[in-house]
Amino acid sequence: MATAFGRALHIPSCSLSLVCKNVSKPSFGVAKLPWPAQAGKARTRTRVMVTRAQLRPTWLPGLDPPPYLDGSLAGDYGFDPLGLGEDPESLRWYVQAELVHARFAMLGVAGILLTDLLRVAGISSIPVWYEAGAIKYEFANTGTLFIVQLLLMGFVETKRYMDFVSPGSQAKAPFLGVEDSFEGLEPGYPGGPILNPLGLAKDIKNAHHWKLKEIKNGRLAMMAMLGIFVQASVTHVGPVDNLVEHLSDPWHKTIVQTLANSSS
Repeated sequence: MATAFGRALHIPSCSLSLVCKNVSKPSFGVAKLPWPAQAGKARTRTRVMVTRAQLRPTWLPGLDPPPYLDGSLAGDYGFDPLGLGEDPESLRWYVQAELVHARFAMLGVAGILLTDLLRVAGISSIPVWYEAGAIKYEFANTGTLFIVQLLLMGFVETKRYMDFVSPGSQAKAPFLGVEDSFEGLEPGYPGGPILNPLGLAKDIKNAHHWKLKEIKNGRLAMMAMLGIFVQASVTHVGPVDNLVEHLSDPWHKTIVQTLANSSS
């Protein structure tokens, strides 16, 4: 970094190395360097503000990420204010937990918006999303649906956890011969023709670009789910209903007026 900066200011890198001992480091990653003396001129000391080049973007510009977040993880912007990832094993578990929650959130947002749009448009009589769980379905009773969901999700989550504990172990012990269709790539990325039909990330070790896209969209979906939860609690209608109401009077039907009216 010193060499690159020295070239930018036409200063030899060795000059920078000589003055590095006198560098003071104020907050926000700004360093103050004395200007090196030039031959034939009186020695002067000019304070130059130098912003340290970031090797990678961080969640707050100017802050150095913690040492255990070295940028190797997809979507790593050095955000860990509580220090939850200091332990390597805990960090490994949190990475998988975030990935699963991100995927559930993306599915949840897509399902809520699609069903709400069909309901508001009058295409279907689907209930609003927060009442869907209380609806009685004709093809099966609630107890049966609960047991089936418990068995299916319990099986999948158990297999996922065992693969996390011992990566690749689940592909070695076939169950009904379906493991070959998932082609376990690495924990959290099963792949295969079922979960990766387009083959976008067959080389999962070098698929950082796709991993980054997925986790970014997943984090956005988690924030969207939080917004949908708050919106439903305050307005008692679906997100599409809120959007239609806002578009009908954009200057008066806003989040500010809605929150003000709900608190009064």
